[in-house]
Amino acid sequence: MASREFAALASLFADDTRAAFCLALLDGRAWTAGELARHAGVAASTASEHLDRLVAGGVLAEERQGRHRYVRLAGPGVAQLVEDLAAAAAPAAGEPRRSLRAVNTGRALARGRTCYDHLAGRLGIAITDALTERGLLRQDTGFALTDRGVAWFGELGIVLPARGRRPMARGCLDWTERRPHLAGSAGAALCAHALDAGWCVRIGAERAVKVTADGERALYETLGIGPAVLR
Repeated sequence: MASREFAALASLFADDTRAAFCLALLDGRAWTAGELARHAGVAASTASEHLDRLVAGGVLAEERQGRHRYVRLAGPGVAQLVEDLAAAAAPAAGEPRRSLRAVNTGRALARGRTCYDHLAGRLGIAITDALTERGLLRQDTGFALTDRGVAWFGELGIVLPARGRRPMARGCLDWTERRPHLAGSAGAALCAHALDAGWCVRIGAERAVKVTADGERALYETLGIGPAVLR
C-alpha cells in the first residue's frame, strides 16, 4: 500500500463521529443512518456526509430498503482493524471515566460483548481458555481447532462453514482483557449459536451481551465455566 492510500484510510478513522459509527457497528448488525446519527448525537445530514466517506473508502457497505439506508462494516477484515485500533486506544488501567454512565457501559462491555460477529470481553476469554484447556482449540502455533474441537461443535449442532478465504479459527486481541479471544468462522458460529439458543442476550444500545441463566448452565455443562466468571 502506498503512503497516500495509507494516509487516506487512516483519515477515515480520524474523526469522532466516524469513529463512533465504526465502534457501534462492531456489534455485527446493520444500522440505519438515523440510528447512527442518534447514537453519535449528530444531525442526519452530518451523519450522511460521514457515511458517504466511509462507504466510498471501503470501510462500510450499504444497502437501501425503501427510504431507509442501512450500513454495516464491510467485512471481518475491517472489523479486525477497528477492534485493533480500539485496543490501541483503550484507556490505561485505572484511568477514571468521565461519568457514571460511562463506568456502567465500560463494565458491561468488559464483562461480555460482541466483537463484530464473535464473543469478546471476559466471556470471550473464558470460552477461549476453556476450549484450549479441553484440547478443543490450539494456541501454540496460532489458533486452530483440533479434531476434538470440530467434533465438539458438531455435538452442539453448530454447523461450521466449509473452508474458504476466512480462517476457521484465529486470535483477535481483546481490548479489555489484552489477550486474544476466538474469532474466525468458528468464533462467529459459536456467537450466533449463543444468541440463537438464548445463552446470551444483547443489552442496551451498545454491543454488550449478558449471559442468561440458561447460558450459565450450558457453559458449565459444555465447558465447565463457572457462573462467577461470567458475572
